[in-house]
Amino acid sequence: MTAPVRFALVGAGVMGSLHARVIAQSGRAQLATVVEPRETAGREIADRYGAAWAPDLSDLADVDAVVIAAPTEYHHGLAEQVLAADKPLLVEKPVCGSLSATEEIVATAEKRNLPLLCGLLERFNPAVLTALALVDRPVHLNVTRHSPYAPRIRTGVAWDLLVHDVDLAIEAFGGQEPAKVRGSLGYFHPASEGGAEDVAEAVLTFGNGAIANVSASRIGQRKVRRLVISEVDRLIEADLIRKDVTIYRHVSLDAATPDGRGYRQQSIMEVPELVSNREPLAAQLDHFLDILNGRIDQDVERQRILPAHRAVAAVIEDNTTPPRTPRPRQAESTEPADAAH
Repeated sequence: MTAPVRFALVGAGVMGSLHARVIAQSGRAQLATVVEPRETAGREIADRYGAAWAPDLSDLADVDAVVIAAPTEYHHGLAEQVLAADKPLLVEKPVCGSLSATEEIVATAEKRNLPLLCGLLERFNPAVLTALALVDRPVHLNVTRHSPYAPRIRTGVAWDLLVHDVDLAIEAFGGQEPAKVRGSLGYFHPASEGGAEDVAEAVLTFGNGAIANVSASRIGQRKVRRLVISEVDRLIEADLIRKDVTIYRHVSLDAATPDGRGYRQQSIMEVPELVSNREPLAAQLDHFLDILNGRIDQDVERQRILPAHRAVAAVIEDNTTPPRTPRPRQAESTEPADAAH
């Protein structure tokens, strides 16, 4: 029996705690060390799952692989340390907060022949897996990812949210990169960091003329995760929160109802069975473990990281409107309406 892969987990925040649980529950992995500079937070998760705590990455001799779930701004430096220690790496999306830094990490992993996987988690969502298994000849995609505001997220939505769905669009078109990318960014929330956008919209045009519209927002008043794939003769809709898929077909025909009245159109709905019911984070961990044991080509997986990162970088570059701080709402005047004239 193969020994479990010993993991160091970097980051004890929300995503870090989820990774810790999934690693600890896996029969193929073991959580060996939790790396977190905040001792109280790090020890709490380490003790929960029988792991050691460390304040930094200075010693990785006792682990086989590393998961980075720290804030994006620390990814580049942490990833460099992990790769310098010749350890395979699963890093939360985005790999880094800029395309050049991401390309540098991917190139380093390639040069050192080390497995590298980016946590583009929606690839493992059962609804996405089902929708992509059904799609044949997509011509138009709409992907929406809207959320209420979360103050803990300091990164703008292009790298934090949009990257997920740009990646899904690319996957839906067979992994081909878009021939053209256009985008707009909006800056609205007064609590956001300077330069961190709250809304990002992208239009991706592919070589065959197909189009994908991708929308990300963190000022939504409800959580929306929806993928709609249009083909010429059907539509596939996936709700990524409910994890369900519906197929729609519009049919034109002449028919008669029992009362003698006719109708010429109808919509046919199908609800296919999901190809998987696994938790996406657990499925992603198994995917990474399959890369480590050679079942999945590590070179191919490294290259699958870059297309979505390049497209998001193009959206940011395409934005020509400088960030601006929302103006505070002015109090209503108590003067008569005509007094201002």
